[in-house]
Amino acid sequence: MTTTPPTSTTGLVRPELAEGRLFIGGKWCDSSGDQRMEVLDPSTGRVITTVASGTTADTGAAVSAARAAFPGWRDTPKRERARILHRVAELMRERADELVTVESTDVGKPVTLCRPVDVATAADVYEYYAALIQSTSGEQREVAFDAHAYTLREPIGVVGAVTPFNFPLILSSSKIAPALAAGNTVVHKPADETPLSALFMAQLLQDAGVPDGVVNVVTGTGPVVGDALSRHPGIDKLAFTGSTSIGRGVAAVAGENLKPVTMELGGNAAHIVFDDADLEQAVGAAIKGFVFNTGQFCMGGPRLLVARPLHDAFVEALADAVRQVPVGDPFSPETVVGPMAGERHRAKVEEYVELARQDGGRIVTGGERIEGGGFFYRPTVITDLPGDARTVQEEIFGPVLTVQVFDTEDEAVDMANSTPYGLASGLQTRDVARVHRVAARLDTGIVWVNDWAMLDPAMPFGGVKASGFGREYGPEGLDAYTRTKSVVISLV
Repeated sequence: MTTTPPTSTTGLVRPELAEGRLFIGGKWCDSSGDQRMEVLDPSTGRVITTVASGTTADTGAAVSAARAAFPGWRDTPKRERARILHRVAELMRERADELVTVESTDVGKPVTLCRPVDVATAADVYEYYAALIQSTSGEQREVAFDAHAYTLREPIGVVGAVTPFNFPLILSSSKIAPALAAGNTVVHKPADETPLSALFMAQLLQDAGVPDGVVNVVTGTGPVVGDALSRHPGIDKLAFTGSTSIGRGVAAVAGENLKPVTMELGGNAAHIVFDDADLEQAVGAAIKGFVFNTGQFCMGGPRLLVARPLHDAFVEALADAVRQVPVGDPFSPETVVGPMAGERHRAKVEEYVELARQDGGRIVTGGERIEGGGFFYRPTVITDLPGDARTVQEEIFGPVLTVQVFDTEDEAVDMANSTPYGLASGLQTRDVARVHRVAARLDTGIVWVNDWAMLDPAMPFGGVKASGFGREYGPEGLDAYTRTKSVVISLV
């Protein structure tokens, strides 16, 4: 298995990228500190452009711009806000080729997956909330005294949105779209490593008619821009997606300032395969669960639990199939697995695989980097690890799958719930009664049955335990960007 050389066989070519600047108050500007950050192409390891490295002062300027724009956007009729969000979705589809090449070059995603997953999903999210906001309102309530009582649903104010490196386009849309639909304004801090689609979308949102200052983008590091955003008194709500360790710090700061937060954090999902599962279907779902986005997926399924009667045959079929998964250049039409987003992410995977070896794990396939340009790592399957091994218990965030055996349904549920995380889970079975029993007992925010990563803007997702709190997508995702006011008018 080798990497393929950079090509344009999909008909798409790597974009020519201008140097990135900050987007504040509808204007492009340089950082007040005049510092820049390098952006790498993960498939080659080469610098492809630089972006402005924002400062605390830049963050404050963006918050001020969002604060100034808030009254006008809040008072914009819902129908007009919806029209603009519909236009955002239209422009994303019209400019899909550009978005695909930018996102793929920035993150290392295969273009054949980036179009139907990342770009299509993000456009659908804007369209979904454009429709939903028009039917969302307060309601009249019956009270026990002589009064007319009703509730109002109001925007919260200025939202600070902090997004990670793995799904820049999707995870920004899951925050910006409902925030704008509800009438809020936004300051967006994208991940240090993958800021390019955030800058692209800033211009697209402006082209769609989003007024100046309603959406602002400040690129920069987490310790500077992220910290300034979480501490700024002008931020009314924080929406954060990232690691559990960083999320704890952000939530602590928000708590000190009594700011509402949405926390979508790490995951380490269990994927349970019962002995009545369809073998071929389950193998396909297991592969999707751990190689999708090169395993850089907080809702991935890196822990496979297999019923003992099926275990040996399943592992053999799984290993054979994993060896056939094409790894290579994201712009090649054959590629399914691209590079990891950066060298530090690949090094982390290598560390966990070495820990697995030390704990007695058997590397069934993979277990090594692919030499050459870029940050590639072979999809890896590991068996024979104890349940308390770090490689089992902790979030690896790479193309590594551990396989463990179980004997009973109760044991499978206990094993699935044994880590600190609770974002996603899944099961493979043809027993409908078992589906309902097990789904109800899994401590996660979403459960998939007989497939993996089935996501839609209408279905909320989010975690429990160390995977965070709050929900994105669905009506629940819109609720997170509104507050309820009660109005009670005496009729006496």
